[in-house]
Amino acid sequence: MKYAREIKVGALATICLFLLFFGFNFLKGVNIFSPTNSFHGTYYNLHGLEEQAAVKIRGHKVGQVDRISYDFTRDSAFTVDISIKKDIVLPQGTQMALVADGLLGGMAIELQLPEESAEPIAKGSFLPTTYVPGLMESVQGELLAHVDEAIQDLDSLVAQLRGQVEGDHLKNTLHNVDRISGDLTGVSADLKRMMNKQVPTIVNNADTAIANLNVIVSDLKKADLAATVARVDTAVDGVNGLIADVRSKDGTLGQLIYNKSLYDHIDATVISADSLLVDLKAHPKRYVHFSVFGRKDK
Repeated sequence: MKYAREIKVGALATICLFLLFFGFNFLKGVNIFSPTNSFHGTYYNLHGLEEQAAVKIRGHKVGQVDRISYDFTRDSAFTVDISIKKDIVLPQGTQMALVADGLLGGMAIELQLPEESAEPIAKGSFLPTTYVPGLMESVQGELLAHVDEAIQDLDSLVAQLRGQVEGDHLKNTLHNVDRISGDLTGVSADLKRMMNKQVPTIVNNADTAIANLNVIVSDLKKADLAATVARVDTAVDGVNGLIADVRSKDGTLGQLIYNKSLYDHIDATVISADSLLVDLKAHPKRYVHFSVFGRKDK
């Protein structure tokens, strides 16, 4: 054929272009044989979102970001076009949430479905958008807040220290510390003199006292403590027996203590003896007669 070579070259170029287009989209994650539906959303800040980023529902990838356009004359300057699988139906109330995709800082679109079922959204519609801060951003925000509080506390502490340094309080404190240091130096010198002079004498006296105590302990060891204790026990038993006799009404001392008639007799006898002695002193001749020449009969 006259144009066979040209036809072959054209067919080969077409196949190469198709393979190039298919390979490029495959590398971007686009399946050209799978039909998709497109939706749109607008954002004030993309936080690093790029084209070909994943579109997910509950963590499962269902599409990708096809195109990002911008118009800075509007408040929400960025328009994001996404495509998702055609068999996925989005109900009314679905939001396009801009979320962190892992810990490396990438961003993705998370389609947040409403809890209750609703009418489906027509393809090509604009969806309401929102932004969900990532874990690192939340931690960074909390950390910065704590760092700011710490800096404020540090500033307050520095201001207080500056006031103390610039005022008279620090000078007075240093003066008191210097005076206390001088007193401690004097006490240390006195203690050193005492250690050199008095402590040896005290130690010698203590050694002498310990030696005397050892002698006393040795004497106590040599003493017959058992025999002494036995004699003490015997003496105590005797005293207990004497006390028992006194308490008993049958004994002599008991009769004297508890028998009132015996007491009365003894008392009467004493009284009679006392009367006799009185009468004897008053009239001795009634009881004793002395005569040199003999007794005269009356």
